[in-house]
Amino acid sequence: MTTATMQYEAIDQNDVNYLLSIVGEEGLFVGENNIHDDYSGDELAGIERYPEVLVYPKNTQEISKILKYANENRIPVTSRGQGTGLVGGSVALYGGIMLSTEKMNNILELDEENLTVTVEPGVLLMDLTAFVESHDLFYPPDPGEKSASIGGNVSTNAGGMRAVKYGVTRDFVRGIEFVMPDGTVMNFGGKIVKNSSGYSLKDFVVGSEGTLGVISKLILKLLPLPKHKLSLLVPFKDLSSAIKTVPEIIKSKSIPTAIEFMQGKVILASEEFLGKKFPDNSSDAYLLLQFDGNSKEEIEMNYEKVADICLECGALDVLISDTDERHDSLWTARGAFLEAIKASTTQMDECDVVVPRNKVADFIIFTDQCQKECDIRISSFGHAGDGNLHVYLLRDEMDEETWNKKAAAVFERMYQKAFEMGGAVSGEHGIGFAKLPYLEEEFGEKGMELFRRIKLAFDPNEIMNPGKLGSNYRVSLY
Repeated sequence: MTTATMQYEAIDQNDVNYLLSIVGEEGLFVGENNIHDDYSGDELAGIERYPEVLVYPKNTQEISKILKYANENRIPVTSRGQGTGLVGGSVALYGGIMLSTEKMNNILELDEENLTVTVEPGVLLMDLTAFVESHDLFYPPDPGEKSASIGGNVSTNAGGMRAVKYGVTRDFVRGIEFVMPDGTVMNFGGKIVKNSSGYSLKDFVVGSEGTLGVISKLILKLLPLPKHKLSLLVPFKDLSSAIKTVPEIIKSKSIPTAIEFMQGKVILASEEFLGKKFPDNSSDAYLLLQFDGNSKEEIEMNYEKVADICLECGALDVLISDTDERHDSLWTARGAFLEAIKASTTQMDECDVVVPRNKVADFIIFTDQCQKECDIRISSFGHAGDGNLHVYLLRDEMDEETWNKKAAAVFERMYQKAFEMGGAVSGEHGIGFAKLPYLEEEFGEKGMELFRRIKLAFDPNEIMNPGKLGSNYRVSLY
């Protein structure tokens, strides 16, 4: 891949005046001194670049005008939701225009006959969840960051804890209104359930991380809301025993809604962060399982079968959370793991790999070896039910040079191990800027060329989120 810097036009006063005519004074911020620090990066530490201007379009037409102008004048555009990503995906590497969809946060239609909801991309996941559940409906994708925007979830194909039973975001996107880089507004998919009409352009957009255009509207699939739910917290003597139980659970066909694994030290960090006690913190490893269904009898049959399997596989106990209060307490603690780990160190970076489910235990054992051999603290938790692991490298008191050197070496080892196991570089957080070198290792030259050709088919002038997925160019921030 070439490392030459792509030539884009710098923003001048004429550009500012044009953008001002579209979004008005309240929707335009110019210059680093007038743009909040939040917009210089996402949750990935150490990568920071300010856009030259920040714009807040209010509708599809305004997005169309902005992109058409930017394309004609070769100005880079970085779209942004809530900036909760972990791989530098919404960092404006080449300056230019940052297009925030935060003000496009309306739920437009609930169609109970077709079981769909139509939303703008800036709607927050937690607001969408609350809205549809108030109508006894269910949007299953459940990424850990509930303050993320739906547009961001779709752009990274976010997964979450319920993917083992229900699938990931892609499985719930029925239709996309999409603004091409030249300003053309396209509609991919719709409320229809089946579609075999040529290439699935909708699916090119899902997971494209803002590199092909801008999502301006989404039609999402819903399900009837399950009437009952229950959780099991299952302690084990060690993580290997816990993880090796997961394939046995899957084979039982009593598949839980979620199967999470966690280490005891992460639970202790979460307790300290939240100031609340976990139901049990005495073991080194746990599985956390959730069940849902429309009858208590259905849930009881499934969880009793799974509980027996866990005990046969060496579980020390099976703790049942069968009230809403206990259930919510468990999953609130699970949702705080990332912030708790972050609060325990000076800086962290994440390996978001996915491996076949029967390889999860081997991979976790390997990370423990890396921790000892490379003398670096590593914490992990993740979605054991679908093989998606969140492995966090913690800087603690290391100086910057030592941290960068050790982190790079450990990441290289872990991604190579994942590839050897038939895994992939990212399970749900995307590629952004930080994971591009590992994506190249996964797909090789031929695969990266396919990514570039897809990028150019949508965005021949390469104005959309340059320096990321499919780009012909690489910018160095170090």
